[in-house]
Amino acid sequence: MRISATHGRARAWTVLSTLTLLALLSLLVACVVGSVALSFSDIAGGMRELLQGSASTMAATLVELRLSRALSAFVTGATLALAGVMMQALLRNPLADPYVLGVSGGAAVGALGAMLLFTLTWMVDLAAFGGAIAVSFMLYALARRDLRGAASPDGSAPLLLLTGVILASGCGALVTLMLSIAPDNRLRGMVFWLIGDLSGTQFRLLPWIVLAGALAFSTRTARAINVIALHAEAASTLGINVGKFRSGLFLCSALLTASAVSNAGSIGFVGLIVPHACRFVLGPDHRLLLPAATLVGGAFLVLADTLARSIVAPQQLPVGVITAMIGVPIFLLQLHQLRKR
Repeated sequence: MRISATHGRARAWTVLSTLTLLALLSLLVACVVGSVALSFSDIAGGMRELLQGSASTMAATLVELRLSRALSAFVTGATLALAGVMMQALLRNPLADPYVLGVSGGAAVGALGAMLLFTLTWMVDLAAFGGAIAVSFMLYALARRDLRGAASPDGSAPLLLLTGVILASGCGALVTLMLSIAPDNRLRGMVFWLIGDLSGTQFRLLPWIVLAGALAFSTRTARAINVIALHAEAASTLGINVGKFRSGLFLCSALLTASAVSNAGSIGFVGLIVPHACRFVLGPDHRLLLPAATLVGGAFLVLADTLARSIVAPQQLPVGVITAMIGVPIFLLQLHQLRKR
């Protein structure tokens, strides 16, 4: 048993160290690739200028812009992947993703409403975050009994899912209404936001604080998440306050989704395929799955955004298009592999 535990810890550290190096490599690739390619010496010189506080050359300016966008992409992808793992554990449904309960719909209503009325970016971000949080609290109030009650025989939360679907449909109707009355000069930006776009993002500290707090909570409770995800019916007999824990898991995943959507719009498939891929390769143990999916999700979105801004340069594509084009075949391949097993 002791040898097995030691081997498991060594494997976890090896996996996480490798994924950390790959995540750093993805950030380096994002700084190098673009409509104007930079060499490694240009990157090193630009970073040196930035550390000295004087970005006087074109290389330093490009490094600053690309690194800021890459960091925003990383925190967004990591947040979506972590929220996806937590949502799949909460609902015991492998098809669940961060958007399944309508939180992104609330963010879309807030963001598009702000785009119609205002032009300041920070007001759009604030409205998106506020809309997502408002829908989260509404969903919690309406489905509190389902969250705090005991798990159903199959471990799912039917009232929570149904309420989320209804709220998402209502938000979708409001989004359609705003798109139909939007002036032409704002319609393109609204559509890009709905697809998922990182072109206007800047480095902000708040998403990193949200991600760090949620990751700390989830890793501390990873054993309980294992029990809830695999043996929800027996969780209470093992000393877990199922209702309180499920409520905390829901609120944490909702906050993660609100942070990601307000930062970059509704980027699809990251919170669905990354947890699936990591679970398929690494197994269902959330002690390893949670940090691994966080790193993979961040690196995946950094590389997808690099492709989005360079594949038809100087024109930039919404990153949500790239994640969907990559995500669909990967997800179908995963389903095929599961079917064979």
